[in-house]
Amino acid sequence: MLRYVMPVWATLVADIVAWGVFHAGTGYAAHRLGDRRLARDGWLLRPRPFEAGGRFYRRVLRIHRWKDRVPEAGALFAGGVSKRELPARDPAGLALFVRETRRAELAHWWAMACSPLFLLWNPPLPATLLVAYGVLANLPFVLIQRYNRFRTQPLLARLERRRSLR
Repeated sequence: MLRYVMPVWATLVADIVAWGVFHAGTGYAAHRLGDRRLARDGWLLRPRPFEAGGRFYRRVLRIHRWKDRVPEAGALFAGGVSKRELPARDPAGLALFVRETRRAELAHWWAMACSPLFLLWNPPLPATLLVAYGVLANLPFVLIQRYNRFRTQPLLARLERRRSLR
């Protein structure tokens, strides 16, 4: 693979700036997604059988014990929504929360997908470490969004069924 060789200090600066740009850029791109694009789980976001409606995350990863200790930047951009707590407990608030978990999950998947770009200008060991950083820095957030969405969707469905029976 053709790789551009820079001095170590320049490579370090490029790596730091690149991660900042990748995180901010993917976050902003996800923020700009229309609500219609986030109305349902696509292929990447859909539940997998092993997740068992979020039980995998609770029982195996004990996510409920640590998820509130990580930073939350949903309201970073104007008009964004924090996912620290439900916006409202009615169907509209729960639907908004579910949609925002999709948005956040996509932002973190996209940031993770930028990791291989570090292979372009880094030697093999630092490139491997930077790819590992991309996975380790984003995967917990992907898991948290999935856990929260899979717990919220059944509640939303129940509330919508009750409302339709009235």
